[in-house]
Amino acid sequence: MERTIGNPISWLAKSFGLTSSHVSASVDHLGSDKVGEMPRVLQLDITDLGAALRAGWQDFTACRSDAMALVFLYPLIGVALVTLSLSMNLLPLVFPLVLGFALVGPVAAVGLYEMSSRREAGFTPRWMDAFAVLRSPAFLSILMLGLYLAALCILWLTVAAAIYNRTLGPEAPQSVISFTRDTFTTAPGWAMLVIGSAVGAVFAFAALAVSLVSFPLLLDRHVGLPIAVATSLRVVRQNLLVSLLWGVIVTALLILGAIPMFVGMIVVVPVLGHATWHLYRRAIA
Repeated sequence: MERTIGNPISWLAKSFGLTSSHVSASVDHLGSDKVGEMPRVLQLDITDLGAALRAGWQDFTACRSDAMALVFLYPLIGVALVTLSLSMNLLPLVFPLVLGFALVGPVAAVGLYEMSSRREAGFTPRWMDAFAVLRSPAFLSILMLGLYLAALCILWLTVAAAIYNRTLGPEAPQSVISFTRDTFTTAPGWAMLVIGSAVGAVFAFAALAVSLVSFPLLLDRHVGLPIAVATSLRVVRQNLLVSLLWGVIVTALLILGAIPMFVGMIVVVPVLGHATWHLYRRAIA
């Protein structure tokens, strides 16, 4: 009987007994070429954003306890990050940490896409459905894309620290009051705000362009990571103004959710997660 190695990564994983057939399928899925053509991108307008948000809210209310339980840890993580920053004299990085959390938000919402998908198919979603992504052939692709967003977040925090050091720093602020006063009443403070906001917007756009529809597309269809990312870039390019408006909406809602000690994230994160699934459905034929 003739034996072939096939995919080297898959073969090594099988040989060393480090994975099951599921992980092997996930490796094969990473660069899958089984889809003959690129998904067709549709034209979006502002009404699609409103419809996606309404559908996201409906999904949230249909399984509110499940969604809230699923994302309950994220507000705690946010509070822990801020507390850590304050204790380590990294007060200037508190807001960049909030934006960094937004950069990796699409990864946190993957389970919510699965719940919306099941509800759309006529099933009653349960909180355990959110973990079905762990058994998905797209798991490795999702993991790789998630690592990219995490790296982007780390790079952003590094750049944000450098901006502070070049403007108000490098000394740590004496207190929250003095830091706030220096930020809004001095030229270096305004330079930090303007430069930081502009650079942060670039990072946010990079994350948006790559992840707008790529995560739900990976879950929904047998496409590899390159096709998913390329499709997301096409959606943003063909619907630039609508995509930018969606990014503004997401950022504004996350900031509102973060203001009361991140408690609002319990509602904001699941609603946006469900809404992203429905926006994907409107953007891809």
